[in-house]
Amino acid sequence: MIVVTSEYAAGYRVRETKGQVFGVVVRSRGIGGNIMAGLRSLVGGEITEYTQMLEEARRHAVDRLVQNATAMGANGIVVMRFDSSEIGQTMSEIVAYGTAVVLEKDG
Repeated sequence: MIVVTSEYAAGYRVRETKGQVFGVVVRSRGIGGNIMAGLRSLVGGEITEYTQMLEEARRHAVDRLVQNATAMGANGIVVMRFDSSEIGQTMSEIVAYGTAVVLEKDG
């Protein structure tokens, strides 16, 4: 599956547009992670517990995005983007979205 953030994938042309596609993940740190993150926030710097959680959530969101595009019969996703939001004070939602397409090699 070719996934790009641009409208075009180099060396390919869009033969068919399948439609909007997305992958959603909602994550929450455990109580231990929240306590450690809270303590780190007192002294400043990167909060690695949350960084790791969000990196993993983005990977899972892209995996779900690809699964959904595959189910639609696509072999590519163009204009892929991420969005995120907080749910309450303990959960993060990550959404990967784009347009599922059928790509074919140029020439």
